Amino acid sequence: MEPAFTLGLEEEYLLVDRNSRDIARNPPDEMLEACQEQAPGQIHPEFLRCQIEVGTPVCSTLAEARAELARLRATVAGVARAHNLAPIAASTHPFAAWEPQKHTNRDRYNMLARDLGAPARRLMICGMHVHVGIEDDDLRIDLMNQVRYFLPHLLALSTSSPFWRGQDMQRKSYRLAVWNELPRTGMPDSFQSFGEYQQQVNVLVNAGIIEDASKLWWDIRPSQRFPTLEMRITDVCTRLDDAVTVAALFRCLLRMLWRLRLRNVTWRPYKNLLIGENRWRAQRYGLDEGLVDFGRGTIVPYADLMEELIELTREDAERFDCVAEVANARDIIRRGTSAHRQVAIYREALEQGATGWEALAQVVDWLVEETMVGVDG
Repeated sequence: MEPAFTLGLEEEYLLVDRNSRDIARNPPDEMLEACQEQAPGQIHPEFLRCQIEVGTPVCSTLAEARAELARLRATVAGVARAHNLAPIAASTHPFAAWEPQKHTNRDRYNMLARDLGAPARRLMICGMHVHVGIEDDDLRIDLMNQVRYFLPHLLALSTSSPFWRGQDMQRKSYRLAVWNELPRTGMPDSFQSFGEYQQQVNVLVNAGIIEDASKLWWDIRPSQRFPTLEMRITDVCTRLDDAVTVAALFRCLLRMLWRLRLRNVTWRPYKNLLIGENRWRAQRYGLDEGLVDFGRGTIVPYADLMEELIELTREDAERFDCVAEVANARDIIRRGTSAHRQVAIYREALEQGATGWEALAQVVDWLVEETMVGVDG
């Protein structure tokens, strides 16, 4: 039987002050309470008080997932506006400092702050997680092993974190550099079965290092709470439709690999040494310098690789009625990701005589507006 391939999306946003454009270090509790009243069980605090997280319900179709995500973005933005704040769907803030930020006073977050030390205080970063429903435990592990190859391709399409503390870090996803300071991050190993995976997790649990598998912060993982495969590598996409495209591609890639499995065919396995190189290239260059095609043994332009992915998943995009959403990847490549556009706005402002802060403020203003593009339509 075909897996459910249901969808669930989670996004994290940074809250900014509309006047200063800086991070809202201590947003009022009533703001979160108002959000939760309007979307019960779907809007939550994050580790830092300047962050807020939204999550869709389980969705059968991509159109449903998009509508839910649009509603949640609109809810957060509407409530935030009443407090002179705005959410930005960006994985880093263009100029804010992490040192003054406060973490949320909850048991889980207090424990994280204690266990992780200074790196936890730097977690002023946001991501997007995509859950795809796969009921069978062993199938979930098998597809995780195979889809790892494609995760750098998805990261490159999502990048939104070129700045850190007012500096162009010359990385399209500086978020990953911050995230990599934590333990149990990066690309997971390959596992022979769900049983082997569970055995390895139990070693850490029995040693008292983690309470459960939710403390595995890999680029992709079997969800601890749901029968889903959870993709976590991507930045949060500033534009709603770009987030939908990334989710659609991930879902289609999983179904494509499942179809191959029906014919006793698997995607050729590659070690993390090689996959990690593409992960770095996507983090550093985004779409710009291509990724390695390990079958050919050469670097291939990203646009060419995406055409191959669109063709590989055409049947699956038709099955999920998301041909247009997958094809939107071409438009992202043409205009650039959020990271590309942030850097372009910053440089153009400097060329026109703006100070460094003024140029960065223009980037924040663009992020506030871009976060809401497509939300009402």
